[in-house]
Amino acid sequence: MTVEKVDATVADFDGHFERLFAGDDGGKLKLLLFLADREPSSSLTWCPDCNVAEPVIYGKLESLGRDVVLLRAFVGDKPTWRDPAHPWRVDPRFALKGVPTLLRWEKGAAAGRLEDDEANVGDKIDALLN
Repeated sequence: MTVEKVDATVADFDGHFERLFAGDDGGKLKLLLFLADREPSSSLTWCPDCNVAEPVIYGKLESLGRDVVLLRAFVGDKPTWRDPAHPWRVDPRFALKGVPTLLRWEKGAAAGRLEDDEANVGDKIDALLN
């Protein structure tokens, strides 16, 4: 089984989202993971919760035994994300409050979500994925 990871920014998100999440994809599990941008000097994000959650999420996906499409959406730098008018904060499809946020996408809508305080909890990730 494979995990297809696609990275997007606010600028190119809509194109990736439409391509990956519209229509039938042969039964793949569709997930969105909203993350803070990575720091240029390291592979880490500016968000400590993202840095903790990412390896836990990826480990769960790799051991799932199912094809997965994971759209990783990077929210921007800290000042961009803190703006109350950030596009993903105000978009009713996502209504983001924090990062990381992991969404399971089914039938054109979020079918489950884990927000920043629970996106690193293995049992909760398992429940979202299964």
